[in-house]
Amino acid sequence: MSTIQQLFSLEGKTALVTGGTRGIGQSMALAFAEAGADVLLVQRDESNQTTKEAIESLGRKAQIYTADLASQESIKQLVPKVLADGHQIDILLNCGGIQRRHPAHEFPDEDWSEVLQVNLTTVFTLCRDVGAHMLKRDKDRYGKRGSIINVASLQSFQGGLNIPAYASSKGGVAQLTKSLSNQWASEGINVNAIAPGYIRTDMNKALINDPNRAKSILERIPAGRWGSPDDFKGSVVYLASRASMYVSGEVLTVDGGWMGR
Repeated sequence: MSTIQQLFSLEGKTALVTGGTRGIGQSMALAFAEAGADVLLVQRDESNQTTKEAIESLGRKAQIYTADLASQESIKQLVPKVLADGHQIDILLNCGGIQRRHPAHEFPDEDWSEVLQVNLTTVFTLCRDVGAHMLKRDKDRYGKRGSIINVASLQSFQGGLNIPAYASSKGGVAQLTKSLSNQWASEGINVNAIAPGYIRTDMNKALINDPNRAKSILERIPAGRWGSPDDFKGSVVYLASRASMYVSGEVLTVDGGWMGR
């Protein structure tokens, strides 16, 4: 393996991943495995084995841990359970998220609370608990203890329409990422975020199925196409590996040029 390949290698690492059953999260989880990591998948239940089986077909280990991202009590029990099983978490990827759409003046309390819990409070709780785990162990020979990667959004920068809870949660993810980076970068824990642009996933079905909205979005993307989940493989491996040792507190947009327009 060449020196540059070693920089990007995740051999011997273990990643804890939320939102890995489909879409962007699934591609990111597979990218970790392709780079040499074993993957612990956080899922609501074990009925979906697709990602687990795909990781195992690459010759890596995969294990499913069940937890409800909408339940603070469930999430608080997750990391202790993983550590009790003897795992060391080298990489945390917070990709699980939900969307609710209503005009702002009609936005229900319960939808607001659920979006903020799943998209922001759960992200903080896992960052806190995994961060505490990483801080307890020695730095490796490169001065690194671990990598935390949160999934932000274009709505970390823009307000969107009919999505006040989602925009608020993703703005919070960006600021949380920076805050934790300020605290932990000197401790060998790199904390970064990836902000996806408009990607062909289930979460964006409402936009994709609206011909006028889909057309206006496509016209603004300099790359001339909607993104695909596989567009995130390179960026997530970069942020998880030694290749990004001096990158922390960054919100990396993967958007086909949207934010530069």
